[in-house]
Amino acid sequence: SDAICNFVICNDSSLRSQPIIFNPDFFVEKLRHEKPEVFTELVVSNITRLIDLPGAELAQLMGEEDPKLPGANSTASGFFRSLMSLKRKEKGVVFGSPLTEEGIAQVSQLIEYLHKNLRAEGLFRVPGNSIRQQILKDALNSGTDIDLDSGEFHSNDVATLLKMFLGELPEPLLTHKHFHAHLKIADLTLFDEKGNKTSTPDKERQIEALQLLFLILPAPNRSLLKLLLDLLYQTAKKQDKNKMSAHNLALMFAPHILWPRNVTANDLQENITKLNNGVTFMIKHSQKLFKAPVYIRECARLHYLGSRAHTSKDDLDLLTSSGSKELQPLKSQKRSRLDSCHQEETQQRTEEALKELFHHVHNMPDSAKKKKLIRQFNKHPTALTPGSDVPTSPAPRRTRSRSFSGLIKRKVLGTPVILERKSRDTTPEPVRVSKENIQLLQKCGSPAHMSQAKLKSLEGQKEGSCRRMRAHLLSKDSSSL
Repeated sequence: SDAICNFVICNDSSLRSQPIIFNPDFFVEKLRHEKPEVFTELVVSNITRLIDLPGAELAQLMGEEDPKLPGANSTASGFFRSLMSLKRKEKGVVFGSPLTEEGIAQVSQLIEYLHKNLRAEGLFRVPGNSIRQQILKDALNSGTDIDLDSGEFHSNDVATLLKMFLGELPEPLLTHKHFHAHLKIADLTLFDEKGNKTSTPDKERQIEALQLLFLILPAPNRSLLKLLLDLLYQTAKKQDKNKMSAHNLALMFAPHILWPRNVTANDLQENITKLNNGVTFMIKHSQKLFKAPVYIRECARLHYLGSRAHTSKDDLDLLTSSGSKELQPLKSQKRSRLDSCHQEETQQRTEEALKELFHHVHNMPDSAKKKKLIRQFNKHPTALTPGSDVPTSPAPRRTRSRSFSGLIKRKVLGTPVILERKSRDTTPEPVRVSKENIQLLQKCGSPAHMSQAKLKSLEGQKEGSCRRMRAHLLSKDSSSL
């Protein structure tokens, strides 16, 4: 396959720090030059998606029929139309000739000079000197080098000559084929919540439609239009000095770049406002109009990468970043579904493996190892789900002793004594405080098991109990007497 890009390895260290220029419209321009029919079909199909072009107007846009322009069959103002046609018959090398790259190179000198003199009041409105204009025109037609910075010419001379060059072209800069399409772009307005058209212009759709129309302009027309609109955009930014707003500039240039040739204002009638507003819009948004829409770039790129090339923005919304806002929820939902399916599959495999392991352990011969493994399964009943399949014997329950000796040991020694109960139904006998219990306390509380402080406290308790017993016996003897 043909190489799409060429890479050059540069060993010059002085050039390595230069920024790398990337042209996002590279594949668009490549498709335009190599396969113009495919390119035109791609662009026109998207234009018809935005604006309604009947069969005749669409055929005119495609160049299949001659454009039917206003005033073509009218006899009104015939004198003015014949006068303008006579002027255009005087063709020169640059002025009055079809637009070429050589003519653009000559006229670009005028545009570069005007960029340096945008502060002149009434620029493009105030006419220049006719003698100096003729001298400059002859020099451009003959291809003579001109030094516009010498001071021989005024900025108004150059501005008027630029308008003259555009007015003497055989057809307007935006071509006759595009005339009806530009009228339809002016009608692109927003819709309200009920779906009814409003009077508010839909700027986004207008910009997109102009981008597409400019893509199918002839290459010389598109190049000069870009230079001209950029000049008018910069002029409007200096309107505080030159008093020329975007609307004022549109009034000066709409007849030269958009109006059909050999027509008058009477022929256009109500369309004059649309055309002037359309040129005003082009001047204000000129910095956006010469970039191909994202979906056109993607279609051109896919065409050269061997993938399926889509023919409209609606098809490409599923692939390009322009439709990424709608695709993000779909992508997140798809990703969540995949993650949940993966988690369920993993959990199912884990449970099956645990079941097999548990059954294997349960079928093992009785041994200490088997008991240990079963205890490990029982420690995690929620995690080891197979434990619920096979019943296991519960661990024996241990309870604390309720005997008097156990109570004394827990209170005095501080170490609980845990004994197994032989039966749940048996109840302990009532505990009586007697000398035998005190003697049991003396036996259990041997010096080997108690500290000195605990031993002293125990001796004090024994002496107190002895005193209480003596007092009790004395009280019995006195009552008997």
